[in-house]
Amino acid sequence: MGRVFRVKPKRIYRQNGTVLTPEMEVVVTLSEKTLGMCSTPFYNQATELKEQYMRQYGFDLKKSGLMPKDFIIEKLD
Repeated sequence: MGRVFRVKPKRIYRQNGTVLTPEMEVVVTLSEKTLGMCSTPFYNQATELKEQYMRQYGFDLKKSGLMPKDFIIEKLD
């Protein structure tokens, strides 16, 4: 069983004509294989988190330059 996190931005971010708001939260599940001993969704260059934001909202975290300090991360399991 992987670890589950709820991630949402702390404030509004604008980037390349798209907007990321605090209401745009995602739930990310990290498998044991990708997680290892780390306890944050920003492990492994935030691959799962980037994919989830792109899938749900069309927001490209890779180009935005946002860091873990820009998000509220809540562990759900």
